Amino acid sequence: MIIHERSVEAMNDQILSEFFASAQYVAIAVYFDEDGLPDLAQFFYRQAEEERTHAMKFVHFLLETGAKPIIPGLPAIRNEFESAADAVQFALDQEMTVTNQINNLVRIAVEENDFTSNNFLQWFVEEQVEEIDTMTTLLQTIQHAAGNMLFVEDFVRRFDPHEGEDGGE
Repeated sequence: MIIHERSVEAMNDQILSEFFASAQYVAIAVYFDEDGLPDLAQFFYRQAEEERTHAMKFVHFLLETGAKPIIPGLPAIRNEFESAADAVQFALDQEMTVTNQINNLVRIAVEENDFTSNNFLQWFVEEQVEEIDTMTTLLQTIQHAAGNMLFVEDFVRRFDPHEGEDGGE
């Protein structure tokens, strides 16, 4: 194994967080789908796929470095939201938690002189900046719409957080 055991343990915890985020985003998408907001639903279905992709990046990295990924069971998912703002605030809070987890993974890699893991994690550090910005922008848009969710639907239809990037996720 070419990475440090502490990195392996923390990355296995992160696999849980990424799969949990994916499932939670599906629940948020369902909330919007049931409320007749298909563009917001699609936005969160795409977010769910992106989080699954993140989990799989950790799985493949662990395998490539000779470590064993652990595929976890998931804790209970929140399925009820008071409003669109509540759902997106929950997503933003979740992204803040993941950002702290990624930062902790980097700290562990640095402490253990695990340069391979540190290099791998830098993509996630940058990704979390985008995730926080996306959810913050969406929450602000909902707040500015003052209850008119059709404005938010129009915004989401036109908004592409990956615009200008090569390779998207």
